[in-house]
Parts: sequence; structure tokens; C-alpha cells
Amino acid sequence: MRVIAVDPGYDRVGIAILEKSEGKESVLFSECFVTDRKKEVGERIFSATERIRTLIEKYHPSYFLIEKLFFSRNTKTALAVSEARGSFIYLAHLLKVPVYEFTPNQIKLALTGNGNATKEEMISFIPKIIPLPEKHYIDDEIDAIAIALTFYSQANVPTTYERTE
Repeated sequence: MRVIAVDPGYDRVGIAILEKSEGKESVLFSECFVTDRKKEVGERIFSATERIRTLIEKYHPSYFLIEKLFFSRNTKTALAVSEARGSFIYLAHLLKVPVYEFTPNQIKLALTGNGNATKEEMISFIPKIIPLPEKHYIDDEIDAIAIALTFYSQANVPTTYERTE
């Protein structure tokens, strides 16, 4: 079963395509997509949404996974990220890819057993759970991989759904 996982943003967007086959997860693709900082927020969100569209059309995932937002400081950034998140979820529904959402605490708990794990603990746990291709990873990309692993770790994860074109 193939999934696309997104760590939402308008500046940097973590994207990962994972597949689970015969009980093993593997990373098919991952990146931290960076938008053009010279452009307006709306154009940046559009650019990121189109990148996600391209990947959905290329990899045909059965599920779209995204992190729920939790912000307590910068309202302006939170609003722009919320707009991006809405655009990504809309795209998934438009392309008929079922959406699952996870909070940061759910992700941390699923991977480390501690809902208050630090970013460093999360980063150190991922390679223990799944082999990662050799390359430099940016936090947002690792977060997207973590979102996908959280989905696979859930006891109630559907296993029979396949997308129809």
C-alpha cells in the first residue's frame, strides 16, 4: 500500500512517498520542496500544491497523510500554513485520495513512545524504523516520513483500499 505524506508549509513542504509491502515499509521518494521566497504567499502555496499534484499523479498513492497544525506563537505564519494545508487537502479530495490527519503528539507517540519527544529524538528514531536512502535530509522531509510511519503503525489502518483512476 502506497501513501503520500505531507508536512505542510508554504515556504518548505516535506513530502514523502512510502510503500508497505509484505509487512515492510520503504521510502520510494522524499524531498523538502522549497518555494520561491520572492513570490507572494498565494503563488507559493500554488507552487507547492502543484508539486504535490505531480507526485500524486506519478506515484498513485492510496492515501494522503498530513500533519495537523499546532502553533502557539506566530499567528501570521500559522494562517499561511493553514491556507497551504487547506489547499493540499482540497487537492487530495479532488484527486479522490482519502485523507488522514495526525497531530504532532500522535506522530511522536507512534514513533518514540513519547508524545513529548524532541525533534532530535524523532530524527534519531526514524532510521531505526526504516532504512533511508543515503542523502542529506531536511527536517520537513523527515517529518513527512514520520507521518507516513505513523499511519502504518495504526492498528485501524485500512489495508484493502486501492485508488481507481
